[in-house]
Formats: sequence, C-alpha cells, structure tokens
Amino acid sequence: MSDGSKRQISRRQFLTFGLAVAGGVVALGPRADEAGDPEEVKDRSDVARWAFLSDTHVAKDPGHRFRGFYPHRNLRAVVAQIGSDLPDGLVITGDISRSRGGTEAYGNVKSLLAPITGKRPIYMGVGNHDNRDDFLRAFGNSGDGGEAVEDKHVVTALAGPVRMIVLDTLLYVNTFPGSLGREQRSWLETYLHMCDDTPTILFLHHAPRADLLDTRRLFEIIAPCRKVKAVVCGHSHKYEFCESDGIQLINLPAVGYNFTGAQPVGWVEARLTGQGGEFVLHAVGGNPKRDGRTTRVRWRA
Repeated sequence: MSDGSKRQISRRQFLTFGLAVAGGVVALGPRADEAGDPEEVKDRSDVARWAFLSDTHVAKDPGHRFRGFYPHRNLRAVVAQIGSDLPDGLVITGDISRSRGGTEAYGNVKSLLAPITGKRPIYMGVGNHDNRDDFLRAFGNSGDGGEAVEDKHVVTALAGPVRMIVLDTLLYVNTFPGSLGREQRSWLETYLHMCDDTPTILFLHHAPRADLLDTRRLFEIIAPCRKVKAVVCGHSHKYEFCESDGIQLINLPAVGYNFTGAQPVGWVEARLTGQGGEFVLHAVGGNPKRDGRTTRVRWRA
C-alpha cells in the first residue's frame, strides 16, 4: 500500500536531517464564496492533489448495515470516484474497520482499494476501532527497516510541496478516547526539529481539543513549530474547519456513516501548495448540501 516515498523514520535517521526554522500567521476561508482571491490556488504547477478519507468502518460482512448506511458500498463508491481521476495519493485517518479490527474486515478493505493500490500511494492511520496487529498483518509496515516509535504505526512522506506525518492515536481498541503517548510525542518533537522547513500536515484519528487526551502536550510541541500548518483528523464523523494557535484543524467526514443527518458521508479532495490548500467535499451519502463545495485555507507563514 505504499511506494518509495513512504518512510518509517528510525532514531538513527534523526542524524540525517538538517535543522530549520519557520514562522508566520494564518487566515481561514470557511467557504468557497467567502474565501476571496488571496486563498485561491492560482498557480497549479506546484500542487499536490490528494484524497483524504476517514472512518471507513468496513466490517467482515460486506452487507453490514448501520444507521441506514452500508459502509462497504460507501467505500466502493468512493474508490470509484477517486479512480475516475486518480490523485497523487490517499490518506485514510483511521477507524478502517467497523468495531474491533479483524483480518476479514481488513481483507475487505484491501479488496475495495485494489483499483488504486499499486497506482498511487495509500497511507493509513489507525483509530480506536482498529486492531493494530490485525492492521499491520493486513497492510504491512514497510519502510527502511527502522521503527519510528515502538508499538505505534507512524508514517512520513513527502507529497510535492508538503510533508505528511501520519500519527497513531489508538489507545485501547473499541474505546472512545485516544492518545499519542509520551514516546510518540518525543519522537514527533525531535523529528520536527530535525527536518527541513517543508510545510507539514499531521494526520491523526482523534480530534484535538475534543477526544485526544494529550492535546495540550501535542500543541506545546506544534504551536511554536511554524512549519506545522495543519492537523487533519476524523473520529467525530463531522466535516468542519477551525483554527487553533494558528494551525488549521480539518475534521474529515466519515466514509462509513454519519452520526447526525446534518453531516455528509464521503471524502475530501485536497489540493495542496506551500501556501495553503483547497478542500473539495465529495458526498456519497448523508446530507448532500455541501457536495462539491470548495473550502480554501491559507497556511500560517
């Protein structure tokens, strides 16, 4: 599910990175018709186009139904949309399976993603409804042979003008809250200090300021690190944009099902530059009101 740009960063590799510093401010454009020209991505020559997904919740039974939705069918529809105009890659921010993981559930996900696998990189995190061991058996943990953080699934990748870091917030399987933990936070702080100034996006399952237990400690690391521009998460099954300490917080809709009728079910097409991004909602179910709407954000400088 990866290519040569995916890297598992070991402690030994910290020595290979140069130290750099960045700084600046940020402004959010919450709607396409409110964003204004400054946020619009005009120069398409340095744009990374990625598909962002979360909370697929695929069960071992392809016919599984929950809250009136069929997650297996939803992911199949999403893959068909993505496959019709392949982006540069995919990120899925956890809760890949329905409840507690399981090899059958992950096998279904692998089959559904098959039209894209091998053509584009797919980076996945784990959420509270994933079993890390089952997940790794299904999708592997390829890289340079070094583990970034023991007992955590961490991925880093360069995606054109941005860097992506997929973190692991799974605390206990099938329990609500999540946590990065001390060792992963320590790794993240060191990695951010040692890597270059490339604008960086963090991906995690649990939503900061809501259900991530060590949110305060995370922001003590990333708020002063100006190269961190955004945090993308899932878990709440809610599509929304907000800002904290100058960092864009982007909460993805769920693929599997929504919790309220006001929310869409689907995925987000992200067009990323070094200055900001455009995020287009593609709804395959739920509330379709915002389907096709573009939200533009500008990174803090």
